[in-house]
Amino acid sequence: MEQLQWLGLVRHGQSTGNVIAQDAETGGLEAIDIPERDADVPLSELGREQARAVGKWLVGLGDDERPELAVVSPYLRTRQTAELALEGSGVPMVVDERLRDRELGVLDLLTGRGVQARLPGEYARRARLGKFYYRPPGGESWADVLLRLRALLREVREDHPGGRVLCFGHEATAFLVRYLAEELSEARLMEIAHATTMANCSISTWRRHGGELRPELFNDVSHLHDVGTPPTKQEDVDAEPV
Repeated sequence: MEQLQWLGLVRHGQSTGNVIAQDAETGGLEAIDIPERDADVPLSELGREQARAVGKWLVGLGDDERPELAVVSPYLRTRQTAELALEGSGVPMVVDERLRDRELGVLDLLTGRGVQARLPGEYARRARLGKFYYRPPGGESWADVLLRLRALLREVREDHPGGRVLCFGHEATAFLVRYLAEELSEARLMEIAHATTMANCSISTWRRHGGELRPELFNDVSHLHDVGTPPTKQEDVDAEPV
């Protein structure tokens, strides 16, 4: 089966939830007071500016480099990012729920401090199992997310052989697409995850050389600097205990 020629992933721009979560974490709070459900959290004004910077990056690509299709998480902040970035580009957009963020279950709306204080058993279990395999009650492990990403990328390859596809997703999906594209081990993925905070509207890309996809960019924010847009690096509330 023919493979993709090029694959890219953009994390959504800064959301209002990112700002609230960051304030809760730095303020030592146990809970995160986000009024919307996760799927309905919108971009902040800075997030919208970051998304437009991605659009300028797309405009600068040559006709033989520009993606032929964008696949987008259904979450509002991600759809808003894609709509702003793709405006006027002519790149068609499809929404696919398999690109949604990792579901946190009982950990949702808790800071790291909150998990330790309110769910000490889960805090200990997460520390023992690690990010890759730990599944919070009602939520997903990274391995669970990989199941849906594998299915999505298989369909994309089949429907667009030799094509160029850009995904708009989330922090966890950015790491896990890299895991799949580069055929990483769990240990190597965890090294990368521990060393990296995925920036809002960062771009990661892979291009096929011979029989394998090779990385071009990872967590790149040079397009934000190019237009004077501040990068932000709020980590989703998904960190392992330390």
